[in-house]
Amino acid sequence: MKASALLGGLAVLPVSASPQTRQSSNKMNRATLEDVPLSSGAKLTIERRDSIALIGINRPDIQNRIDPETYLALARALYTFDNDSSLRAAVVFGHGENFSQGIDVTAFAPVIASGQPFLPELEHESHDPLEKASPDRLSKPLIAVVHGDTWNMAHEIFLAADIRVAANNTNFGQDENTHGRFPGGGSTVRFVREAGWGNAMRYMLTGEHWNADEAYRMGLVQHVANSASNALSVGLDIAKRISACAPLGVRTTLESAHLAIVPYETPALSKLDAQFGQLFHTRDFAEGRKADAEARKPEFKGY
Repeated sequence: MKASALLGGLAVLPVSASPQTRQSSNKMNRATLEDVPLSSGAKLTIERRDSIALIGINRPDIQNRIDPETYLALARALYTFDNDSSLRAAVVFGHGENFSQGIDVTAFAPVIASGQPFLPELEHESHDPLEKASPDRLSKPLIAVVHGDTWNMAHEIFLAADIRVAANNTNFGQDENTHGRFPGGGSTVRFVREAGWGNAMRYMLTGEHWNADEAYRMGLVQHVANSASNALSVGLDIAKRISACAPLGVRTTLESAHLAIVPYETPALSKLDAQFGQLFHTRDFAEGRKADAEARKPEFKGY
């Protein structure tokens, strides 16, 4: 399957197939991440290329907004990838014109209102794409390749990756404050860490968007490509270079780096769902959604 086909394809991740339970933190499972063929009505695609997995968000009809089903499918795919001994790196990207415009608020509303986590507590064979709930970080490299709109939750999934590539048409946004919400998927932690306090606060507090060159200036991306297809090619090339390295050395490198940051970030990440849930029940949150639906400027009151 060619990269150009991936960018425009459709596929469904079967939810019936689950990897075996992790036996220990030091021993990988014999799980197998299966290819997901192109098909209509899709939400996620998976393609194996030797020791690399390509994982595609695929809801182009609504700008790849992420609903609970897509989020769970991505979580299961990441878990299985991490436990598949034949895979050494993964690339996550978006089909169609955008990487993703972020959370599908309407679809997630019942989950948020109930106060439940985005991943069901009984989903043991899944890895949180935002790395808020999972006790461990991925033990293998994840490369994010983005293009077009990359907003809010999508930007936070992008920040959770180890290496990031962007097409020059990427439109980044972390504008929840303009909608009565806040960045509840990790940007208050990772955006600040990656770009510095002032850069992160400028964009989170104002809701202004920024382009790929600005993302490169802030250190959020490691390469800017001249098109979406070229960005995917660059991401694949990086994955191939990683796959040619010693897998135990790569794993230990990630493990060591995670030890330096995870203990300090965990307290803030663990409170994000509760903080988001508190805002969900405010008048300003409702006003933000109503203003969006009516295509007008919201009038926030602070309660």
